[in-house]
Amino acid sequence: MIFVTKPFLPPQKEYKEYIKGIWKRNWLTNDGPLVKELEQNLKDYLEIDHLLYVSNGTIALQLAIKALDLKGEIITTPFSYVATTSSIVWEGCKPVFVDIDKQSLNIDAYKIEAAITKKTTAILATHVFGNPCEIEQIETIAKKYNLKVIYDAAHCFGTLYKGRSVFNYGDIATTSFHATKLFHTIEGGSVFTKSEALLKKMSYLRNFGHDGPEKFASVGINAKNSEFHAAMGLCNLKYIEKVIHKRKIQFQLYGELLKDFRMERQIISKDSSYNYSYYPIILENEEVLLRIFKSLSENQISTRRYFYPSLSTLDYVEKYRMPVSDDIAKRILCLPLYHSLSISEQEMIAELLLKIQNN
Repeated sequence: MIFVTKPFLPPQKEYKEYIKGIWKRNWLTNDGPLVKELEQNLKDYLEIDHLLYVSNGTIALQLAIKALDLKGEIITTPFSYVATTSSIVWEGCKPVFVDIDKQSLNIDAYKIEAAITKKTTAILATHVFGNPCEIEQIETIAKKYNLKVIYDAAHCFGTLYKGRSVFNYGDIATTSFHATKLFHTIEGGSVFTKSEALLKKMSYLRNFGHDGPEKFASVGINAKNSEFHAAMGLCNLKYIEKVIHKRKIQFQLYGELLKDFRMERQIISKDSSYNYSYYPIILENEEVLLRIFKSLSENQISTRRYFYPSLSTLDYVEKYRMPVSDDIAKRILCLPLYHSLSISEQEMIAELLLKIQNN
């Protein structure tokens, strides 16, 4: 069976060394030394001043919305994972969808301004598949209308925009360290901000609002992460350059193998240094996609309709007609891509794709 993704795992002996330390200290969670070490190592690697390690990427989004005191309407994309929209609804705000650009697959920055109302308080945009949004244009609009900006950068570990980590942009950026991500801590995520005040506020929110053992600065939740998860992150961070380099080779090999395959591809921002986290293909129509999906499954090859469906069709949101997102969501398929995927497996996948399409 070829899966659509598999987590990268470090050598067991390296992880076990961290586990021995956890057993010795008997400190399992509550901002332990490995969590602090991981946060510092991430800041050093990403060249970022402020971040907090949290329990997952969805909690990161919810913390961002809460920390910015957002109410009313939040402009967002219909083409993302469901957590981008559900976090807005969960925090009592209304998602207002703006359609996507058919090449970048990101929110179409040229359509944002028309969706702004007196109730709009923020823009929550996703860097889809690690491809940076129109950051300058979104920032200009946000300043003009006094809006906050959150970037869902769940796919962006290792992506640079104009030479800096994409996590540097927005009032708050969030990411996921889920097992399926390029860099993972089994489960986990992070929030990033340039504001020391926001960082302090989110640190309270992350830990029940605690400001000392018997004092509470604000309402809060439990968004902390454990020493065991931090240990996995510390191990994996040592290998991230190797992981990204391997992914780039695999990404380029798919390009060569599928040069005669009829498909559209996401256009990556020319201002970015990409992390090659996914390999999405956009097919001619949904009928072709379903035929390919079925045929590959019958050959024990797993693919994923990512992202599907368009979030503007969810039952718990106001319905919006999003022609580009609706269309792309029906035609996009992510091919297997992970560290241990072999050249022969990629060749087999490509051969099957070409055969299916030509029949």
